[in-house]
Amino acid sequence: MAGKIGLNVTQICLAEECSEDEIVEELLKLNEDPRVHGVYLHLPQASLTSRVLDTLKPEKDIDGITDLNVGRLARGDLSKGFLSPTASAVLDLLVKHDAPLEGKNALLVGGEGPVALALQCLIEKSGMVAVKINWSSTSLQRQLMQADAVVLLGTGNMDIPSTWFRPGTVSLCFLSLSSLSSNSLNIVLSLSFITLLSWFLLFVDQNVVHSCCRWIQEKQYRPWLLRSLKLQPLTPVPSDIEISRAQIPKPVNQLAEEVGLLPEELEAYGRNKAKVRLSLLDRLHTQPDGKYVLVAGITPTPLGEGKSTVTIGLVQALSAHLKLNSFACLRQPSQGPTFGVKGGAAGGGYAQVIPMEEFNLHLTGDIHAITAANNLVAAAIDARMLHEATQSDKALFNRLVPSVNGVRRFSPIQISRLRRLGFNKTDPASLTPQEVSTFVRLDLDPSTITWQRVVDTNDRFLRKITVGQASTEKGQIRETGFDIAVASEIMAILALADSLEDMRNRLARMVVGTSRAGQPVTTEDLGVSGALTVLMKDAIKPTLMQTLEGTPVFVHAGPFANIAHGNSSVLADKLALKLVGRDGFVVTEAGFGADIGMEKFFNIKCRASGLRPNVVVLVATVRALKMHGGGPNVRKHTTNLSLVAGGCHSNLRKQIQIAHLFGVPVVVALNVFKTDTQAEIEHVCQIAKECGASDAVPCHHWAQGGRGSLELAQAVNEAANRPGNFQFLYDIEMPIAEKIRTIAQKVYGADDIELSPTAKDKIDYYNQQGYGLLPICMAKTHLSLSHMPDKKGAPTGFVLPIRDVRASIGAGFIYPLVGTMSTMPGLPTRPCFYDIDLDPVTEEITGLF
Repeated sequence: MAGKIGLNVTQICLAEECSEDEIVEELLKLNEDPRVHGVYLHLPQASLTSRVLDTLKPEKDIDGITDLNVGRLARGDLSKGFLSPTASAVLDLLVKHDAPLEGKNALLVGGEGPVALALQCLIEKSGMVAVKINWSSTSLQRQLMQADAVVLLGTGNMDIPSTWFRPGTVSLCFLSLSSLSSNSLNIVLSLSFITLLSWFLLFVDQNVVHSCCRWIQEKQYRPWLLRSLKLQPLTPVPSDIEISRAQIPKPVNQLAEEVGLLPEELEAYGRNKAKVRLSLLDRLHTQPDGKYVLVAGITPTPLGEGKSTVTIGLVQALSAHLKLNSFACLRQPSQGPTFGVKGGAAGGGYAQVIPMEEFNLHLTGDIHAITAANNLVAAAIDARMLHEATQSDKALFNRLVPSVNGVRRFSPIQISRLRRLGFNKTDPASLTPQEVSTFVRLDLDPSTITWQRVVDTNDRFLRKITVGQASTEKGQIRETGFDIAVASEIMAILALADSLEDMRNRLARMVVGTSRAGQPVTTEDLGVSGALTVLMKDAIKPTLMQTLEGTPVFVHAGPFANIAHGNSSVLADKLALKLVGRDGFVVTEAGFGADIGMEKFFNIKCRASGLRPNVVVLVATVRALKMHGGGPNVRKHTTNLSLVAGGCHSNLRKQIQIAHLFGVPVVVALNVFKTDTQAEIEHVCQIAKECGASDAVPCHHWAQGGRGSLELAQAVNEAANRPGNFQFLYDIEMPIAEKIRTIAQKVYGADDIELSPTAKDKIDYYNQQGYGLLPICMAKTHLSLSHMPDKKGAPTGFVLPIRDVRASIGAGFIYPLVGTMSTMPGLPTRPCFYDIDLDPVTEEITGLF
């Protein structure tokens, strides 16, 4: 019967003496198998224990015997569960009998457990009165004489004489004919075993089809059922950690269900956060994307101007107050700034990601995975150089391709290297001595190695180190250094990859240095790229968290914008754009000022993702505008409209113009501080509009949560619905030097660029290697539009010095180093860690912000 309607049936035969644990283990496998849409338990009654029934997923229980399915039937909710095929078959046969059922008495003889209970419920819901009786009851004869319908469940231990049935009024459905005397068949409705079995199997198959249809329906896009968390803002505003701790977040699995994620797409990390599987993209591949919003900023003060806070306040306003689906996509903060000078990146005040302690510290371990992967490459480089320097070709070959049980075999990654070398051989014995030498020797030139170790701490004394000084390293001494972990090329790859396969390919393409013959040496050549993918397999999945008002947030990747591309991941954005739906919003943030993070978002991230933003939110503060208008970096507040105007007409105007270079409308969000005056606020908003912003609004999310950003949300909604005209700043086919010059002149305001001899040589080399078509990722100070941190406003008349040019081939960009830019920050005199502590009794963290 199953074959006729296209169902695949698999019979799993367990041993007769199998234990409860064995049954449960088998059920757990079937629960997680997406190919299985229904499970029927043909087990002895003694094996149908509560534990077994509780293990089976109700949505796969086509026998309708789990507690949840029987409970749904008893409650009258038949929309989700399954009815017992046995009970359904019995009732259907009774309904098909000539006499109407309404008001009649049905007697259920024998039978225990969920099937009997389901049958009793169904009979009662049909309008009959159901009475249940045991085979051994002394009143069995009397009850049979009074019944209008009789259902025999099980065989019992006795024959039933025909005289016990009331002639002409009894409709009998027999689940086992052996319990009935042959004489009784003359006066009852008799059904053959084949008829009953066919009817039963029909309802089993029907349940499987229903299960499959529900499974297909579940794979479709689900409208959001988001439940917002209420805020009760206090005055004065408490510390960030006090606010975060006062709000109880929703369980992450509940949040996931509210935004349309399936249980199998979630990997929980405790109660408050979870990884989201990339299979979501396949499930919703036909779903149209929502609107794409980028939050950038003017050139900041050293303390930052609150882009993360604005991002969170905006999505809280959109989702919790305007009831528009919205997702925030944020970068994971590095522990460098968290324990350094800037603090965490969870937002602030009443616009935060919670729990902020989890967000700002280890989260789900992605940065640790990057650190492990990066340093594995560094270890592989030094180990390979040592072994090549101290072993012959034959010894190297014998160790790289060891004999196992007398047979040598190349590993898959070694076969890939052979093919890149042009050797179409798979038998190690077939290589000539010259081919063996070429295969085993990478011959790395130590002076060309660009790969450094990383650590997620601001540690200035690791900027330059010497390795290989122990006697065991046999004189393989060289200078190298450490970068901060988020500056690793692996972090950039994590943020730009659009699938696990893409990440694997990018990791394999990473160039760590050059051979003495001038050829690039990759991680694939080192044989380590597969291991890197293994280390990064969980890190590629975005982490789901929530804001103070219960709106969803993806936290993923965390590259700095001054020394990397400074944006959260492509994958997080793509997942979120599918989940919010056509009319929803995804709000993502670019690091530091628009001249750095936004420019890289457009020219690098948008090229990689194929996504196009609808609107840019440009964050400004009165204190930063005063600094750009001629005031000091940070000072005690005094009202000064002329300084504010100076900052608006210089830096704010320039950043708006940069966004317009890409054809994207701009909404200016003035992040209001409690010291700002109404006159200053109005002055900024007025000038911003005069400078070309579509709108400019004050934002009070820090003190009020989403309600304080309603005006911004409305302005963004309006701007995002206008037609856009997005364009890249430069043609990717332009020469490397010209792409650098275009960014310097059009974005930074420089007159020209000055390439050092080293930079010129590197550009020539990259052109020879075919890297000339990569986009540019400038490594430049974030404290000025120029390369000079103390030059505020919108400097002009300067030449941008390019001291070096490096390539992140795996990530897919060329990065020029501007001025004295360092890839390892240092700690200030008084770092944030002075205030961070833990209560050993309550285990509560203090001092994080």
